[in-house]
Amino acid sequence: MGTVYGISAAPALCSARDISAATAKYRMLKLLVCSYEHERALHRKGFRSIAGVDEVGRGALFGPVVAAAVILPKRTTSLADAGLKDSKQLTRTQRESLDQLIRSSALALAIAEIDAATIDRVNIYQATRLAMLAAVRDLPIEPDHLLIDAMHIDHPCAQTRLIYGDALSLSIAAASVIAKVHRDRLLCQLDADHPGYDLAAHKGYATARHRQALNLLGPTPLHRLTFAPVRACSPPSLPLALSS
Repeated sequence: MGTVYGISAAPALCSARDISAATAKYRMLKLLVCSYEHERALHRKGFRSIAGVDEVGRGALFGPVVAAAVILPKRTTSLADAGLKDSKQLTRTQRESLDQLIRSSALALAIAEIDAATIDRVNIYQATRLAMLAAVRDLPIEPDHLLIDAMHIDHPCAQTRLIYGDALSLSIAAASVIAKVHRDRLLCQLDADHPGYDLAAHKGYATARHRQALNLLGPTPLHRLTFAPVRACSPPSLPLALSS
């Protein structure tokens, strides 16, 4: 089993009555510093090829969960100076720019998708692990250590599960950006194939507009049918036989 690191608790930012839990978490994450320190510590222990691994789309109602694995060079000054951090804290323009910078500077990277049908079959947690494993296996350079955002996968090399890893590790943040840009582009393409759901705008997440479209149009074959908001909109099953 890999090592687990991270932060033990969020700082007291203000009373629970003043802000929501999501807002408190977002403010806490903004206080974290994304750096190469965790990778440097592993290099000092003798590890040479450290891959950051992260996923996007885990909470969406439509489309695949996407994972990326990225091995960065030891010199990461340009990425740090460019503001690389958790993709959720970046604008679309910032992510697109960083995506290009990561691709031009990374020693290796890979992306993997697990489709909605598989998510429905094995559940989203296991599908996320499968996507991460596939991304790591597709790396053109074999890693000897994995830095993963809060998860462990069935891969033989050493692993560190880093809580809030995409906000603390440049390698995990790089994987987060690569996966996010890839999935967003995919959902924009799928929007043309499935008009009426506004996929290009919400990227398959459970927005009010998406739920309204599901209620009106029903789910597509690319919706995750086991997710409660989608299941609630699925047409009822027909009886197998009529009583005589």
